[in-house]
This record gives sequence, C-alpha cells and structure tokens, in this order.
Amino acid sequence: MDNNTYVIIMAGGIGSRFWPFSRTNFPKQFHDVLGIGESMLQMTMKRFRDICPVENVFVVTNKDYEGLVKEQLPQLSDNQILLEPVGRNTAPCIAYASYKIAQLNPNANLVVSPADHVVLKEEAFTRVVTEGLKAASQSDVLITLGITPSRPDTGYGYIQFIDDDSSPIKKVKTFTEKPNLELAKMFLDSGDFVWNSGIFIWNVKSILSAFRQHLPEISEIFEDSSAAYNNPQEQNFITNAYSQCRNVSIDYGIMEKVDNVFVVLSDIGWSDLGTWNSLYTIGEKNEEGNVIDGDTILYDTKNCIIKTPKERLVVVQGLDDYIVAEYDNVLMICKKSEEQKVKEFMSDAKAKKGAGYI
Repeated sequence: MDNNTYVIIMAGGIGSRFWPFSRTNFPKQFHDVLGIGESMLQMTMKRFRDICPVENVFVVTNKDYEGLVKEQLPQLSDNQILLEPVGRNTAPCIAYASYKIAQLNPNANLVVSPADHVVLKEEAFTRVVTEGLKAASQSDVLITLGITPSRPDTGYGYIQFIDDDSSPIKKVKTFTEKPNLELAKMFLDSGDFVWNSGIFIWNVKSILSAFRQHLPEISEIFEDSSAAYNNPQEQNFITNAYSQCRNVSIDYGIMEKVDNVFVVLSDIGWSDLGTWNSLYTIGEKNEEGNVIDGDTILYDTKNCIIKTPKERLVVVQGLDDYIVAEYDNVLMICKKSEEQKVKEFMSDAKAKKGAGYI
C-alpha cells in the first residue's frame, strides 16, 4: 500500500434510471441495492481497502448528502467529504478533488471511481488497479479500465486500442463517448473496442496538465484560490467556483481529446448498475429466472426482477419479463423491455403528483 495513492469516489448522482428505488433525497449509491447489507458507497469504499490508506480516500458528493455519507462512512473526516453545491457532471467534480489533493501531496497518484458500480471480482480489481497505479506513477498517462462489451449500448464510451501483447496497458487509438446505436453496433461487431468503465487512474500532475490544456476555464476556476483548499475557507470558495462551472463530463472534456490515454483490459465482473436490467443481469435467479429482493409469493411468474420492502408481502401472478419495484410512496410495474421509459415515468410523476414522488 502506497501513501502516495489517493482515491476519489464520486457519489453525487441521482441515478434517475433506477427510479423509484433511487430518489432525489436518497440516491442509489446510498442503498443496499444488492440486498447484502451494504450500500453501494460502502461496497466501493471497501473495494479500496488494500489499495490506499483510509485517510487518502475522498468522497465528492452533493451538499444535501453530507449526512448520508457521514452515516455510512463514519471513518472519514470532514475534510475527506467534498461537498458540491450543485451537480456539474464529472469534470468539475474531478477537478475539485484533484486540486485539493495536489495541495496535500503534489506527487499523488489518483484512482477515480463512481460510488455506484459493482465489481464482483475484487482480487482481479486490486491487481488491475495496482498495475495502473504503477504505470501512472512512472509516466504521463491517463488510464481507464476497459470492459469487454456485451451489447451495443449507447450509454457507454467506446475505446479502440493498439493491441500490444507485451503490456497489459494498451495505448488508446480512438475514444468515442456515447455513440449512436448504428455506430455502437459497428464497434461491437468489429471486436476491436472495449467499454470505458468510468474508473480512471493517473498522477495528479498529469490530470491537472490535461485540465489546463483542454478545459482551461475549469482549470482557472479551481486554481484561482488554491490556498483555500483544506482550510475553513474551502467551502465558500467551492460554492463560488461551482457557480462559474459549465456542465461537462471528463470523457467529453478531456479523454476524447488527449493523446496520452491508455486502457487496462479488465475482467473484474463489472457493472455500472445503471438500470433495472443491469441489476437483473448480475442478480441471482431462481428456477423461473426471477431476481427477488423482498417478501414475495409468486404464481406463474418468470424472468422478472422484483425489489420491494421486506416488511410488505407482495403477491404476483402471471407476469413474464417485468420489473416490479417499490420504494417509499411509489410502486412501479414495467416491462423490462420498456425500462428506457423510467425517466419518463419519473418526469410525469413529478409533474402530476409533485416533487415528493421523485
């Protein structure tokens, strides 16, 4: 374990595709989504226990979720919980944490990870991240973990790499963020592309250099008063900084533009757990192909995912390939094949019933 290794956990999203389970006041990263007694955030924190000291982990989240982070990760100090006044996507999030850590340790090597991803092969994950950290500490490289795609999904970035058998870390040839369906099918059929997992590794000097070159307006905002980091003036500075930031992802803002991107091919049992279907895919299924988390009695029901409160008995009859999801004051029953409408359901619920239903 290297004291120069730091982890940035991004935990500020709402997870709207996972509604009604993921809600504005209690997003999915704070839920026990897998029904194992740990939230997604707690699982992510534990994943890094052999990679860096606990005092080198920083969680970036919305100010409204400060209490949830403190409750679930009591081992963190207040200085390790970075509060965004408003969401501005991943580039400002990563810039904030990177400048703060650079002030603490200008030689820091960083791992950036979302709080709501699943990694089933944790030993392989530790090995892959360790390989990436070694490379990042020695060279000016920006590394992402690459996942073999299983379908032409338009929600991911696609990476084409130069296949060099002599190294597990491959030079990226092209980086295409969220292509249209036709292009995604071409990428999948070619066999030459992997998904960008959204888990990144780099030295703090490398990423700050990339910000200065490709997102100079964001770099200037967070460099403007670097003396404010890690002291009582930080939150006021950050509130002002975010009011000036545009909404931009690290993928569009930097990864698509730089020429020093590398990928580590990673068989780590990864899922971004972004949708109900992704939870169904990794979930344990019974003989009828159902994934169940709750107290249920089922009749003639198959290929469904059912996630309901444990204190409520749910009886289901005659469903095939459905999502049945209940949390708080919302019950949703939806065909799995139509889950792309979940955001529409959420929007309509807000319009017709009020913000208390989202």
